[in-house]
Amino acid sequence: MQLFYNPNIDETTETFTFDKVESKHIIKVLRKKDTDILHVTNGAGCLFETEITLASDSKCTVKIISFEKKPKSKYHLHLAVAPTKMNDRYEWFLEKATEIGVHEITPIICDRSERKVINNERFDKIILAAMKQSNELYLPKLNEAVTLKDFLKTKNEGLQLIAHCEETDKKTLKSILKPNEDITMLIGPEGDFSEKEIAMAIESGFVAVSLGNTRLRTETAAIVACHSVAFFNEG
Repeated sequence: MQLFYNPNIDETTETFTFDKVESKHIIKVLRKKDTDILHVTNGAGCLFETEITLASDSKCTVKIISFEKKPKSKYHLHLAVAPTKMNDRYEWFLEKATEIGVHEITPIICDRSERKVINNERFDKIILAAMKQSNELYLPKLNEAVTLKDFLKTKNEGLQLIAHCEETDKKTLKSILKPNEDITMLIGPEGDFSEKEIAMAIESGFVAVSLGNTRLRTETAAIVACHSVAFFNEG
């Protein structure tokens, strides 16, 4: 199934028109024509089956034939991950985490962060493309970048975890997970969190966890965390 996206449709929508860019892609590149069927999501859990009524490369119009609503996940995974020095590594993380099933992402700026400027517009496009490619019906939420200090002031429901590499008392992620529990997890930059940041997070109610016996890159740690939580909650 090839999936298209339109955030402005819902269960009450009867017809709609794709924007110019998407219309050109559908008609000129994919060579779709009148009466062809397209599957569309609004990124909020709905899958619409639509039929092309106007095969125009400037305003492809469809009518909705039917729709189904996918139930929300019973848990919410929020990954707060420091931007990597090389932008493509963070983009890889965004793509794979979306495919695996992350629900929310916040870039956090830490003491040892080498990258502090975030291109959210580009990141949004990567997440959207990954959602469509993986036939996922819920679009993960990408928040604006914030400092770790400010992030710790926000309220997060459920289990709050911080993964770091310091040789301190840490629980294994496997031992602390519970089914259908909301999780917020902090992943630091290449140089890891500073001792001050770790202490600050623990003081704010975060529990220190280990993601294994090897030292992982930032983006790898984030994917390991994402997959572990998704796998634990499978079924």
